[in-house]
Amino acid sequence: MSTGFGLDHLPYGVFSVAGDQRRVGVRHEDRVLDLAAATGRPELATSSLNPFMALGPEVWRQTREEVRALLEGGAETIALDEVELHLPFEVADYVDFYASEHHATNVGRILRPDSEPLLPNWRHLPVGYHGRAGTVVPSGTPVVRPCGQRGGPDGPTWGPTGRLDVEAELGFVVGAPSSIGDPVPYSAFGEHVFGVVGLNDWSARDLQAWEYAPLGPFLGKSFATSVSHWVTPVAALEAAWCDLPEQRPEPLPYLGAGQVRGLDVSVEVELDGEVVSRPPYRSMYWSPAQMLAHLTSNGASVRTGDLFASGTISGPAEDQRGSFLELWWGERFLDDGAEVVLRYSAPGVDGGSITLGEVRGRVEPARDSLV
Repeated sequence: MSTGFGLDHLPYGVFSVAGDQRRVGVRHEDRVLDLAAATGRPELATSSLNPFMALGPEVWRQTREEVRALLEGGAETIALDEVELHLPFEVADYVDFYASEHHATNVGRILRPDSEPLLPNWRHLPVGYHGRAGTVVPSGTPVVRPCGQRGGPDGPTWGPTGRLDVEAELGFVVGAPSSIGDPVPYSAFGEHVFGVVGLNDWSARDLQAWEYAPLGPFLGKSFATSVSHWVTPVAALEAAWCDLPEQRPEPLPYLGAGQVRGLDVSVEVELDGEVVSRPPYRSMYWSPAQMLAHLTSNGASVRTGDLFASGTISGPAEDQRGSFLELWWGERFLDDGAEVVLRYSAPGVDGGSITLGEVRGRVEPARDSLV
């Protein structure tokens, strides 16, 4: 029975054995190929994917072919349960978008019940915020309940969030950088984006509600963002590209009007061992290429290790919502001890299904040392 990590997948990660030096590996089924040992290339004998990703698409393509040939030739591998996995890349910058019309509409109805759910600019540009790269953590890292200011009828109070939430997202990892002053066109997505990761943008909704007017998310988001250990190369997702829903009104030309392509990635949201939602990424409104084009449209550059995320993935049905704010309509949130697991799958290039890396996190009690 396939694990979803066959020869048509071959995701990259960083591993160590018994506390030894960290290095780059590729997962095949339930085993790991030590790329530095197998190839002798120095950029793979490192503690992050960044030096390899910076080499660009042609090296990515050649390495993928080399890895497949090595595995087909019986290269020595290490059992997955014998290795420790680490954050796979050094995060340079982190940007989170708000690309699902269903999610944005649901949140608008919850937070602004007497107004239009979508703000006037939403269908004209991919809305986003700049997050905190230093708190991007690998799957399995405990998430400490954050403390902060919360609004109230008698003014703000300080304490642990009572509205801790998740956001099931897909993250895109930049490999090849761009130059400052030169926007990246939507057609150049494949020249810069190395791969994708599963991503959970943990959110403290009460902190967020108090602080986000007038500027947007800040401390309600910056305490933790979890990503999968494995980075699925874009090349492994060739069979997953699909048309997204029609965009109306037609976006401005720099966003690639009429050329909207997304990914047929299926997501499962599991809470304490029970699957509670199955959001479909194919229902997103703004595409990955449009997000990258907008991110750089003012001349901002991207760097190796930049991470930009889709925002919450939500579909049209109630059991396709990617946050508990939507699933429970603001009535309850995560308790201490709760464990959330996000799982991802997509069509593989060999006709089967590939399994993207999972994202796991358990909530720990707050550590309030300020008062």
